[in-house]
Amino acid sequence: MENEKVFAMRFGDVYRALINKTLRKGRTREEADAVIAWMTGYTPERLSSLADSDLTYGDFFRHAPRLHPNREKIAGVVCGVRVEAVADPLMREIRRLDKLIDELAKGKPLEKICRAT
Repeated sequence: MENEKVFAMRFGDVYRALINKTLRKGRTREEADAVIAWMTGYTPERLSSLADSDLTYGDFFRHAPRLHPNREKIAGVVCGVRVEAVADPLMREIRRLDKLIDELAKGKPLEKICRAT
């Protein structure tokens, strides 16, 4: 039931929260967009237009152009939850993105966050 609430949230609201977290920690919107684009395949321009739409957060992931295959290497704890142990596949994607944004906010270099290999 809790998952359904998260899936039904407006993408624009979540996106703005992710960007604000990034900015508060001294990183840029462009860096946050690069991380989100790496994971989902959306372009930064498309992210901006989706943020102004009624798209839900669940549908943002369900309709992602190309989920990066190396996103499955993302592991660790975010918000007290071990990412790789999340049972629901859609919620696991959401937690993976949370983990990447956390790493960015903590100062990790963009090249290391976007696990290209």
